[in-house]
Order: sequence, then C-alpha cells, then structure tokens
Amino acid sequence: MFNINALLERTKGDRWIWIIILLLSMISIMVVYSATGAIAYKKGISVEKYLLFKHVIFVILGIVMIYIAHLLDYKYYAGISKILMIITIPLLLYTLIFGANLNEASRWVKIPVIGLTFQTSDLAKLSLITFLARMLTRKQENIKDVKNAFLPIMGSVVVVFGLIAKANLSTGLMLFGVSILLLIVGRVSIKQISWVMLGGVVMMFFLVLTTERAGTWKSRVDTFLHPELQHSDKTYQSDHAKIALATGGFLGKGPGNSTERNFLPHPYSDFIFAIIIEEYGTVGGLAVMVLYLVLLYRCVRIVTRSPKAFGALLAAGLSFSLTIQAFANMAVAVGLGPVTGVPLPLVSMGGTSMIFTSIAFGIILSVSRDVEENSTVKKEEKVVVGSIPAMA
Repeated sequence: MFNINALLERTKGDRWIWIIILLLSMISIMVVYSATGAIAYKKGISVEKYLLFKHVIFVILGIVMIYIAHLLDYKYYAGISKILMIITIPLLLYTLIFGANLNEASRWVKIPVIGLTFQTSDLAKLSLITFLARMLTRKQENIKDVKNAFLPIMGSVVVVFGLIAKANLSTGLMLFGVSILLLIVGRVSIKQISWVMLGGVVMMFFLVLTTERAGTWKSRVDTFLHPELQHSDKTYQSDHAKIALATGGFLGKGPGNSTERNFLPHPYSDFIFAIIIEEYGTVGGLAVMVLYLVLLYRCVRIVTRSPKAFGALLAAGLSFSLTIQAFANMAVAVGLGPVTGVPLPLVSMGGTSMIFTSIAFGIILSVSRDVEENSTVKKEEKVVVGSIPAMA
C-alpha cells in the first residue's frame, strides 16, 4: 500500500523550495487550463480531455523528476555533465541542420517512435551549467592555466552559445550571461572573463553576418524601441499583452475570464504572465514575482552554506538560469523587453521545458539535501563533544 509518510520522510532539501515548486505547479495548471481555451476551440478539441490532461501529465512527471533528481547525490552530476556535453554539441548541430523549422528557426528535433518534439537548447542549458561547475571546481588550483583550464572553459561557453543563438538568440544570450556570472563566482580573473566575453561578441558578430534570422532580431529590437513607427502587425503581441495588463487591474477579472487569450498567439507559454495578470490582477502578478525572488534567496542561501565548491557552483548556475529566464519572460509580458519566446519556468506549457526545468530544481534540492545532512552531522558532533566530561 502507498505510504505517504514514508515518501515525505524521503523528501529532503529546502522546504521552501518544495513549497514554491508546488505553488508554481498549481498556478501553471490553472492558467494553462484557461489560456488553452482558444486554441482548443480552433482545433475542435476538448481542453479537459487533451490539452489540460497532457499538461497535467507533464507537471506530475516533472515533480517525479524533481524527486528522483534530488535523491541522487549531486556529486554524480559532475561525471554526468561530461557525458551530457559530448551528447549536446552534436545534437545542437543536428538540430540546426535537420531540426523541425518553425518561424524560420530550427530549434526542435522529433523523438523517434513517440513523435514528440524536443527542444535541444533545454538540454544544452543544463549540460553547460553542470559542465562549467565541474570544470571550475577541478581547475581551481590552476585556473590561470590557459591550455588546461581557460581554453576548455571558454571554448565550451562560446561554442554552445553560438550553436543555440543561431536559432534562439534570447536563450543563447541568457545562457551566456549565466555562464559569465558562474565564472565570476568561480573566481576566474577579470582578464580571462573579458576574453570569454570578447569571444561571445565575435561569435555574435559572425551570426549577424551569416544567419538569415538577423533581420528578425533587428526587427524585434526596432519594434521594442520605436513601436510608434511600426506596422500594427509587428506590435500585435505586445499590444494585446498590454491590453491584458490594463484590463486586469488590481485584482483581475477572475480565473478563466481572460479575453486576450483569444488574441495572443502563445498565451499558454510566451505570454502566460500577461494572462496571469489579466485574470488575477497586479496582486497575482506580484505573487508570482515574489515566488521567484524567494526561490533566488533560498538558492543563494544554499550556495553560501554549501561546504563543497562544486555544489555551490551548481546551485548558483542553475538558480541564476531559472530566475533570469523567469524575469526575462515577465519583462517581455509587461513591455520591458523585446519579444523573445522564452517560457516562464515551471508555469508555461511545454513538455521538454517542464522536464529539464524540473531536473534543474531537483539538482538544486540535491545540493540543499547535502547541506542539511552536513549541518546535522556537525550538530551531532557538537553534542557528542559537549557531552564528554572534561579530564581532571
């Protein structure tokens, strides 16, 4: 018989992060259910029987992945990261050449047999962050060694950035930014970080000259900076997101009462935060923001308390990635940034995004579990030492 108490006893790690995961998962189910109404109507399918059921399955699968990932000792992820990088780079190349093309971008590959699409950049984010944490930990004593330390680190960052950015610039730039933050935390010298940034600039310049999506990037930036000069077709998404914000008011229209879900192209993913504010108001939007801020605070607390460099770097990199992505999505929805197509972690609908985000949460909780166990051992040692009578 299923024993819930035994399961709870085996659930370790920061309790606040577990609460945030559950709250974001519940918010996700409610808002996705509402936001998919229009697409379900257009396709002539039932929200409850197909879209919502599919999303709930991925949410449950994500929580299962978090549970499994947090049980594995985080130290094993050092070895796994090397394997992931060996798989990731050829997979990114394959995606660029043979991937499914949508909106002039090859970001997905189709998984054989089951037929589901898989966004390789989700795997690349996890792979690069864990690999950098491993490299920075192993090379701390000779971090200034150009051949053995700097070139492998710089090469991995620039190559992955270039392969992702060609089809998905926003994700590539965010991952590049997270990598730079990780290098700073990993005590890499400013001079070496400058070289990495220069490599990224050169790669970006090369992409602008060679990729057909350069025009799309320029158009999005121009639309953001000068919306009054653009045709209404170019500002369509941002205009309807602003309408959602304006009509949501302080307390919102109420669950399921969004009207802009019928007009926004991706209300269940890219612009889900606009739907949250429309239905739950400024209060709901602020509540979601606070959840991500508390997540960042709890993760920083794990980083500062972690006794091992690898655990600290791993938690730092993954938490930076999740929170930067979250605030990038929210910034686009409220008109503070150009349209990017970045989902809201653990809230937006999307199978592979949900799974890899969940694995990232699980790894952070694995580091947290280790921190708690070390803290418990130290307390027990103090109690034992304190109980030993002083020698006469």
